[in-house]
Amino acid sequence: MTDKKKKIRVCLAGNPNTGKTTLFNELTGADMHVGNWPGKTVELAMGKRIHNDVEIQLIDLPGTYSLYADSPEEEIAKDFLLYEKPDAVIVVLDATQLQRNLNLLFQIFEITDRVVVALTMVDILEAKGIKFDVQCLESRLGVPVVPVVAIYSKGIEQLLDRVIEIANGKPTNPPAPEYPAELEIALLEVEREIELHNIDSVPT
Repeated sequence: MTDKKKKIRVCLAGNPNTGKTTLFNELTGADMHVGNWPGKTVELAMGKRIHNDVEIQLIDLPGTYSLYADSPEEEIAKDFLLYEKPDAVIVVLDATQLQRNLNLLFQIFEITDRVVVALTMVDILEAKGIKFDVQCLESRLGVPVVPVVAIYSKGIEQLLDRVIEIANGKPTNPPAPEYPAELEIALLEVEREIELHNIDSVPT
């Protein structure tokens, strides 16, 4: 059995206005700084937290609705996920805007299955008398889903527990993306070329 990692790198991704930055600030507290990702001009907020004797390095990716467009924010989020290969990704979903938020989540699933969902705004639904079925969402997505209210530190410990589990190899089972047959064939050809030429780095 592989020893538990003592130091992991985790990034936060999500749409703008989902509570991602508030969550990041709660996770990192005063131990936060801003710096450029090497070779890029876009600044990333970075920090760390110790949880259960594990040092968690946290990177707050720019808020974005998609990984497919050409804005600097979307490019930096996509490239970080593709090339930096974090040990886990916290994807922040707003429970009141779930359908809109899921688009980014499923795009991230195409890159990695090391995902934990931090579900925000559940308290707003509950205040309106709406009960959110978290277990159903977790079953449908195939990854851990943890409701959080960052300003009250609610759910933070549970979120970090799940993140450490995923970073240490606990399996997830997100739905596989479905593509048209022609695209599937093209993707297989691209995969063969990548393996043939041993391509596994950022282009220079």
